[in-house]
Amino acid sequence: MHKEDRTISYIEPGSLAEEAGLAAGDVLQKINGHVFHDILEYRYLISETEVELEVLKQDGSTEIITVENDYEDLGIEFRQGLIDTPQHCKNKCIFCFIDQLPPGMRETVYFKDDDTRLSFLQGNYVTLTNLSDEEIDRLIAMRISPINISVHTTNPDLRVKMLKNPNAAKIYDIMRKFAANDIYMNCQIVLCPDYNDKTELDRTILDMAALYPYVASCSVVPVGLTRYREGLCEIAPFDRRMSLDTVRQIEEHQKNFRKKFGINLIYAADEFYINAKLPLPKAYEYDGFPQLENGVGLISSMQEEFDSAIQLVKQKKYNRRVGICTGEISYEFIKSLTDVLIQKCSGLEVTVYPVKNEFFGGGVNVSGLVTASDILRTLAGEPKFDELLIPDSMLRDGEDIFLDDITLSELSEKLQMKITPVYNDGYVFIEKILDEELEF
Repeated sequence: MHKEDRTISYIEPGSLAEEAGLAAGDVLQKINGHVFHDILEYRYLISETEVELEVLKQDGSTEIITVENDYEDLGIEFRQGLIDTPQHCKNKCIFCFIDQLPPGMRETVYFKDDDTRLSFLQGNYVTLTNLSDEEIDRLIAMRISPINISVHTTNPDLRVKMLKNPNAAKIYDIMRKFAANDIYMNCQIVLCPDYNDKTELDRTILDMAALYPYVASCSVVPVGLTRYREGLCEIAPFDRRMSLDTVRQIEEHQKNFRKKFGINLIYAADEFYINAKLPLPKAYEYDGFPQLENGVGLISSMQEEFDSAIQLVKQKKYNRRVGICTGEISYEFIKSLTDVLIQKCSGLEVTVYPVKNEFFGGGVNVSGLVTASDILRTLAGEPKFDELLIPDSMLRDGEDIFLDDITLSELSEKLQMKITPVYNDGYVFIEKILDEELEF
């Protein structure tokens, strides 16, 4: 059930809202005579050059305030960020990662969102199974674009089977409606062997390509399987042969799309190449990395940046010992970068640790799911370093806490070492290892 809260929690100093006399605790009831239901509708309504606000003040009085707006933000934050409550996922996907979490974690970790507003605001991928026809029309009217969509398959019957939701069948009709109204989409396919792979993957890829340029990109990522799958349907992990076949299948489509559209359009996750023991594509083949936040092209992007950044490193004597913890799947790549850097910087010592994920188990080997307890176990008995570097993807978005609820400061205290999260960037990677800024 939706519960809207239009109470203002913060007014930015010097903003239009402060100049208009709004304050924290006021309730913004209407904009230009319209009751608004969520943050997207709020942003849409304040985009006029003249904005009329109906405000319920804290003393109980109602004021009508007119703001002259030169297309800038009013400077208002609401007590409830979305204004409306986040939409809970109504699917029971056969591959859902949250269903595979161990028991005893923080309650918020188990919340499944499937909110189109978060897709637009934060880049979340959504299945669109929550949307009514009226809500779809409202998104189109507000020109919400791009939308990040978890497609998985365009076969209606198969999508219902995989998501266990009858509303899942409507995905391609919704996508065609978005395209017809100039709404752009970035898409995702979580690939599950013997479900949506092989001929079904061909069908889905071709269906999405038919909506180009409104389907602007699509990533194909392997299903993530933990050891906590008791009672869930059986899904096989991707082995080397299956990964190789998937890459070759996607490459055939890429060749056609490169000729037809000038871009590859479909991009395989880095994991497929590593599992297949294939070289990663060159950076240009990712066409600007539209799926980087989805873990697609991270290695090629970082390699390109590193190759440029290493030219800026001055050959001099260092006295520095650095440790790096990373997921098993990216160990060889990170080690190859540090080997190059060590050769250029005398006195620099760097030790890279592949962290085996025992917290989630199964086939989980990516850096973003490494926990503090895994790092503690890996570094037990190891020497202390001047600094320990970890990928910032190990921490929850916007927080200094790992998935096992251990904070960064707690881990630092247990290890008696300074720990620094590092963004996936070749320049930043070198700067953090050397503890100095590169001069351009």
